Formats: sequence, C-alpha cells, structure tokens
Amino acid sequence: MLVGMPTRRIMKEEVLSFIKSIEDGTGLKLKIYLEDGNPIDNIGQPLSHFPLGAVETDAQNNCTIFPLQYGSQNYYGVLEGAKKEQTVYASLVKKLAERTEKKEIGLSKADFLRAVLFGEVNHTQIDRYVKKFRIKDGPVCVMILSGQKSDIALIKSILINYCSSSNDFVQEVDAFNLAFVKFSDGESGEYQSPTEYAEFLRQSLYEETGVFVRVSIGSRVNELAQVGVSFSQALSTARMSESFSSHGEVHAFKEYVLIKIIEDLPRHKINEYLEILKDSGAKEIFADKEMLETAEEFMENGLNVSETARKMYLHRNTLMYRLDKIENATGLDIRKFADAVTFRLIIILSKLSR
Repeated sequence: MLVGMPTRRIMKEEVLSFIKSIEDGTGLKLKIYLEDGNPIDNIGQPLSHFPLGAVETDAQNNCTIFPLQYGSQNYYGVLEGAKKEQTVYASLVKKLAERTEKKEIGLSKADFLRAVLFGEVNHTQIDRYVKKFRIKDGPVCVMILSGQKSDIALIKSILINYCSSSNDFVQEVDAFNLAFVKFSDGESGEYQSPTEYAEFLRQSLYEETGVFVRVSIGSRVNELAQVGVSFSQALSTARMSESFSSHGEVHAFKEYVLIKIIEDLPRHKINEYLEILKDSGAKEIFADKEMLETAEEFMENGLNVSETARKMYLHRNTLMYRLDKIENATGLDIRKFADAVTFRLIIILSKLSR
C-alpha cells in the first residue's frame, strides 16, 4: 500500500498542473474526477453522472462530461457549459492529455535539461527524469556567455570541451548568447567560486580563439529544479551589466541585487525618490559624462584616490578637483562611504527613470 502512495501523489500533482496549464492558456473552467467519481482535488461533490460515450453534454447541469486518460490512469473531465463548442473543447483536452504524456515519456536527457533551463517542466516531472537519467543533484549555476553573432558557433564548440560533468551542458539562448549550465565538481576537493571559474573560462576562450566574451553569472543553487532561477538571474545580470556599462567582462547577479530591487519599484516611486535625492544644483554633474565616469571609476576602485588616478591616467590633483566639484554641486562627498552609496543610488535611479 505504501509503495503505491508516492506514485499516485506524483500523478495527482501532474494532473493538477495539467489542469492549471489548460485553464491559464484557454480560460476554460475544467474539473477532473478520479475513476470512482471523486474530485481529484477533494473539493466539491462526487460525479453523479458517468458518460457512456466519448463526450456527453448535460444540459440540466450546464456541463460537458468526458473520459480522458493521463498516463496509465483513467479520469473524467467536466467543462462548464453544454453547447457544441464545449464538446469540441472536450475532444481537444482529451488529445492534449494524451500528447502531453507521450511527449514527457519521449524526452531525451538533452531535451529534458533544456526544458528544465527554460522552465518547461514541473517539479514532479523533474523528479521523474532525475531518477530516469540518474542525475545526481548538487550545486549548479548558470552562466550566460555573450559575444558577436559570428563567433557564437565557435564559442559553443570550444565551450562543450569544458563540460567536465556528464550533466554540464551548453544551450543557445539567441544569436548573441549561450547558456552554460555548470555543476560543481565535488570530486576535486577544491572550492572555486562561480566568479573565479567564469574568469578562468573567459580567459581560456580568449587564449584558444582570440574571441572576447562577457560572462554573466546567476546564483549557485542546490538542485537541478532551481536551475531556471539561476538562468533568469544570469539573463538579468547580462542585461543590467550592459545597461549600466559596468567595468570588466565578468559579472555576478549579486552585484546587481540593489538595482533589481529598485527596478521592481513602480516607475512613479522611482521618480519620487529621485526628486528627493537629486538637488537642483546637481543636474549639471549628472549630465556631465566625464564627471560621472570619474565618480563611477572612483567607486569601482573602493574610493581609492591613488588607484583611480592611475587607472584614469589623471594627476592626483586633477582627480581631487573633480571630487571637490562633485561635492560642491551635490552636497555629497563620495570619498565617504555613505555619500558614495547615495551618489550610486542616484545614478541607478536616473538610468531606470529614462
């Protein structure tokens, strides 16, 4: 008895997920009953009428009833409405249920991993395929490698050689971006952060091909079922690093959490906060590309005057003059950490408000 319980529970979750996908995609109201007539979601009364044919309409109760099969289990479906269009919808739902199950059974490992990345399978399906393909769960993260359209095929051919785990894989996202799903190598005993590995990967690709790539990293997650989260974060990182003209070629999602939080605010709130923080005298500074580049380079270098002057090929006094000018115009001395954070916040708000 106990052996069969998990299977029935998984099947029930899959059917409920199937119902939701139908309702979300079509707007139809669909209810599923078990073979004994009890509702699969345990809500409502048992089915009082069982159809004798493929599809039957019940004008008295204004519904259409039909048998359907999902996997090896038999069910009854009930659609609201008893018109001809409901009989057509019922036939389509029956066929869709059969095709969905067949499609799931026919997934190859490569197709399954791609489906997980793009969020095309649910948790119960993931559990099934993880067992089928004997995939060992473990820390995994997604990296987006961005390059020129003409270089993507070459980058992909080289990148495949870095799939050290049997579960690592490379997936084209579009003409300019590849997703590299990388599982942690637990056998080496050496800890390497995703950022360190991404930098190694970027440098190796350049040495082997002469091609420059930008690498955007999602968070490291603990199981395959969460790969879609890491993928979404990597995509956001790629977009934000480009929008904010970030220095360097490797960026992690954690660098942009503050931006993502602010980005999720309603536009009117962003403008409201911007008005509070941005003094009228500061408009000239924030419209001056040279001053903004100086401020951002200074903050990138940990508020270090000497390092910033060296990297920008500026005399120290010239840099100090610019920092003083920023302070006089904005009231913010970005040599102080708190003021630097506020200044950075204004830059983010300004770019998001455009």
